[in-house]
Amino acid sequence: MTRLFGSPIPRLEDERLVSGRGRYLDDLGRGALAAAFVRAPHAHARIVDVDVTDALDIDGLVAVYTWEDLPGKLAEPLPLLIPHPALTHPKTGYPLAREEVNHVGEPVVMVVARDRYVAEDACDRIRVTYDPLPPVVTIEDAVRAEHLVHEEVPSNVAAHLVQENGDARAAIAAAPHTLELDLDVQRSASMPMEGRGVYARWDAEDGSLRVYTSTQTSTSVRAAIAAKLDLPLHKVEVVVPDVGGGFGVKIMHPWPEEVLIPWAARLLGREIKWTEDRREHFISSAHERRQLQKVRVGFDDAGRVLGLDVEIWHDNGAYTPYGVIVPIITSTQLLGPYKPGAYRVEFRSLYTNTVMVTPYRGAGRPQGVYAMERTLDAIADYLGKDRAEVREVNFVKPEEMPYDHGLVFQDGRPLVYDSGDFAASLELLKELVGWDDFESYREQARAQGRRVGIGIACYVEGTGVGPYEGGHVLVEPSGRVMVSTGLTTQGQGHQTVFAQIVADELGVPIEQVHVTTGDTRLFGYAVGTFASRAAVMSGNAIALAAREVRAKALKIAGAALGRAPDDLEIVAGVVRAKDDPDTAIDLATVAVLSNPLRYAFDEAAKRATQFAVTDTSKPPIAEGEQPGLEATAYYSPPRSTFANGMHAAIVETDPDTADIKILRYCVVHDCGRVINPRIVAGQVHGGVAQGVAGALYERIVYDENGQLLNASFMDFLMPYATEVPKIEHAHLETSSPLNPLGIKGAGEAGVIPVSAVLASAIEDAEGFRITRMPISPSELWHLRQRFAAGEIEPLRRTSRRETV
Repeated sequence: MTRLFGSPIPRLEDERLVSGRGRYLDDLGRGALAAAFVRAPHAHARIVDVDVTDALDIDGLVAVYTWEDLPGKLAEPLPLLIPHPALTHPKTGYPLAREEVNHVGEPVVMVVARDRYVAEDACDRIRVTYDPLPPVVTIEDAVRAEHLVHEEVPSNVAAHLVQENGDARAAIAAAPHTLELDLDVQRSASMPMEGRGVYARWDAEDGSLRVYTSTQTSTSVRAAIAAKLDLPLHKVEVVVPDVGGGFGVKIMHPWPEEVLIPWAARLLGREIKWTEDRREHFISSAHERRQLQKVRVGFDDAGRVLGLDVEIWHDNGAYTPYGVIVPIITSTQLLGPYKPGAYRVEFRSLYTNTVMVTPYRGAGRPQGVYAMERTLDAIADYLGKDRAEVREVNFVKPEEMPYDHGLVFQDGRPLVYDSGDFAASLELLKELVGWDDFESYREQARAQGRRVGIGIACYVEGTGVGPYEGGHVLVEPSGRVMVSTGLTTQGQGHQTVFAQIVADELGVPIEQVHVTTGDTRLFGYAVGTFASRAAVMSGNAIALAAREVRAKALKIAGAALGRAPDDLEIVAGVVRAKDDPDTAIDLATVAVLSNPLRYAFDEAAKRATQFAVTDTSKPPIAEGEQPGLEATAYYSPPRSTFANGMHAAIVETDPDTADIKILRYCVVHDCGRVINPRIVAGQVHGGVAQGVAGALYERIVYDENGQLLNASFMDFLMPYATEVPKIEHAHLETSSPLNPLGIKGAGEAGVIPVSAVLASAIEDAEGFRITRMPISPSELWHLRQRFAAGEIEPLRRTSRRETV
């Protein structure tokens, strides 16, 4: 039987999705009441009065709620999801604002009506009186602390953390060469095609609540709803339908709407639905990326880093429900595949009167990679060395694995790389992009009046973070294999890769395997889909469950066939003797035999009834066993596993318009053993597209009053297919020793180094340093003017190149 693990089979879910048979949140609850929200128009203000009088006579209005209407725990602040000792002044918002609003878009009033049109009309008639307060909009504003976002938070500092391995400052002071860099990464946001949404219905007869929500973590939303509404956990069901993209924004939970809609549904005894419109997504969901970074580095003549000291100022927006995960990831993943002699990192996470920050695909890694790769490019330029050569001398070597950086990662566990061959990846990438031959290509382009440059960037990505995930595998008497896991899917191809794993482990055709994710009715314990963890966590859990089912099947079949389990194998859904394929029994029949019966309901069931059993010397079900051919297993890792990769790009910058065009984009990626190369390629390609967006197009822009200036797709630029380059990629597989399948995550890999690699390529084309991303043609044009005026120093390698 051909192994499916490692095969690039087409995605099983695609036929349903591309034929329009997807079932998304807004496809549900057609007869439900609709909710809408009055949201704050000010970045910072006290709420003086809410007057709903003018809305009350609207035909179709059902209810209006403000914070004063919320009972018990629902009136308390939303939970702090990830506490951390460094988070000295955590703040979370209320489901509906209480007394004060802290960013434009914060929900103040909820309206329930016959339909969304009526609800929106009612919102327009509600009059909220505000007393505006001075807003804190930028990191620079927050650092100056002339005004405070929260009165009780001094200096606007939510968190402060220092991690150090060795004496970095002493190492820098003693190094033969030193450099300092000031770097800037602007704010951006994920834009899934489908916004957030919640649909709830209450069953008064048995006091149960079913909630459908477009989320990345069904079980956690379930727990939050049960806690806020004071319901028994088993009385709350959360079901995740098809999700039209997540990218991290839907791992945040509970959103105010995820507790308000179920509460109102129970209170009114009616089905209620809310779906987010695009402006709401811009002003009331979550953003990411914004950081200022100061890097000090000491190095030797070979470019080897002897000491690295990094200060980071991180903008966490108005609230910190997700803790300081993003800056922790930045500060630890910054090291990439390198081993500095000594490392010190310090970050301050700051409040601003802007939309809160939670993880967005990459989750702090793009900023960290940007800091490290810009630093290595600066070292190479200073020494006049090849940029790839400087990277190679700093690599952790395969024989040094596992490699302990002496830091604490985002999962609270040591930052220890499990496997990787970074030098091999670099050689593969150089060959793929033609690194060593680029100068001849540059000369040809220059002769044609064209300006081109090449860039490179490397990264390591912590994946498969704990604490656990589980999987359940059941073989039905029909032969269907039902698989369920608690984490959710947003387009990653989980139905395919999990089916591939189970089909191989059980020896059944993949067509017989059916996978369900994100439904608490089928699997109640889970963590969620984020941090490139699904394949590592649920994949291994499902594999372990399938192995238990296989062992049980061989035992039952052995008893039926008179053979020892070790003498049997399962091929194409048939259990057979290894030395005699004709001695066989269908796995479906084994499933029947696994459940001793009193009553026969079909022909197959007759074989499991009490008078069909000939061995009466033992009980029908052995001690310690359960009926049914099924098993549940959990996988909990000792620590994260670390994927890695390297990107290279060739760009052309127009001499007149400063337009930036990507000519080639190459990727080498190592995510351990690859389950499905086609799906991994899709994940990498999608990530690169988002990375290009973040490097050249997408940014969130606030004015000095905290008003979002580009809260629509007319003003928030995104690349079309014409702007996303063809991506050339290659896989390297270094198996992880930390899990049974030897796999690592791949979901975020494509996005992580793109800003760094494009900054590297653009500055190689232009001849001066690029320190702020994203970069637009107009910004590049202005940098050229400053460069021509002598305000910006040229790159040394450019001067040498022109001299030669």
